[in-house]
Amino acid sequence: MLRIKKIFNLNDPGWGRGNNGSEPPKRPQGNGDGPPDLDEVWRDFNNRLGSLFGRKGGGGNRPNGPRGSITPPSPRGARIGLGLIALVLVALWLASGFFIVQEGQVAVITQFGKYKSTAQAGFQWRMPYPIQSHELVNVSQLRTFEVGFRGGSRNKVAPEALMLTTDENIVDMQFVVQYRLRADGAPDYLFKMRDPDDAVRQAAETAMREIVGRKPMDFVLYEGRTEVAGEVQALMQQILDRYSAGIQISTVAIQNVQPPEQVQAAFDDAVKAGQDRERQINEGQAYANQVVPLASGQASRMTEQAEGYKAKVIGDAQGNSARFLSILQEYDKAPEVMRDRLYLETMQEVFSRSSKVLLDAGNSNNMMYLPLDKIMQQAAQDGGRAAQSGNSLGLPGAAQPTVPNVPVRSTPAQSSSGSNSSASTSNALPRDRMSR
Repeated sequence: MLRIKKIFNLNDPGWGRGNNGSEPPKRPQGNGDGPPDLDEVWRDFNNRLGSLFGRKGGGGNRPNGPRGSITPPSPRGARIGLGLIALVLVALWLASGFFIVQEGQVAVITQFGKYKSTAQAGFQWRMPYPIQSHELVNVSQLRTFEVGFRGGSRNKVAPEALMLTTDENIVDMQFVVQYRLRADGAPDYLFKMRDPDDAVRQAAETAMREIVGRKPMDFVLYEGRTEVAGEVQALMQQILDRYSAGIQISTVAIQNVQPPEQVQAAFDDAVKAGQDRERQINEGQAYANQVVPLASGQASRMTEQAEGYKAKVIGDAQGNSARFLSILQEYDKAPEVMRDRLYLETMQEVFSRSSKVLLDAGNSNNMMYLPLDKIMQQAAQDGGRAAQSGNSLGLPGAAQPTVPNVPVRSTPAQSSSGSNSSASTSNALPRDRMSR
């Protein structure tokens, strides 16, 4: 070990000056203050390494030394040199097992080609090759691929995009799928499937065709995009879990869905006709919503007015009947008194609304003042009140109900008397008075 230490001692001043480490350094001749020559350093290193294996002298490699002075190494030195070389080689072999796993990655370690374990991020070590090997897998990367187009919606891939709906129509479907590996899915991703990325693409096409084949065309084109994308994502995850792919589907986004270009014009015309139909239906519905409540309100108002008029007529008739019966009862008790009273009240009511003036010729004089303007104004007001009472509800044909004339029984004294005018007046009562 001391000889080995002397060989590799970098502080030895004899390097490059013809000293192999076993002798004290010789003083260089001439200008020896400069650094040693590189060739001399290399020859000194070879000589020192040869002395480790038992070679003595070593001067054959120097220009000033005698040629042919190399001696074979001793057995002990050879064993020491071989052991040192083997130790260095073993150390280098073991050191080759160290590796670094970056953040967001995992290392899948295999032993003789079979899965052994999974190493997380950090400085790791495994048995060197060929016993064990490792493969780095990025589990945090969000992987994306496009179906039906490449790069932009104009770069279509017709075999992937054209799909058949349940109503036997063809739609052009373009969508994007994003996925990443599960934390514990790296071994499955490497060993369970031959080409897992291509398997995800095929699963996406299969799931989309199956879901679109169950839906009508209008549902896929308009209101059902979000629902279709969700169903496709769930079906893709089921397929990949069945194959143990170790993949988690993150997003399925439908970028564009439309009819094929060959029938786009006809489809636009059909859509426009459908929109016109919906617009006309909405306008008709709005007009119906405006007219029907108004007509219903008018019908309700007329019904209520008719009910009110009915109640008024029935109430007036019942009141007149009750009043007539009460008058009849009083008349049966005192016919003459009741007849005179009715006559006087009737005359008072008739004359109070009449525009005629009765004068006593015997008591009249030459100067007589008649307030004709007041009389005419009073007559007009009485006529207006009578018209309002006859049609208070404003309905056509609504007139004040009348009560037929009731014959009044006369006594023999009245029939034999000479006052025919008063008897005839008392026998036939006015209708207005009987209605009261």
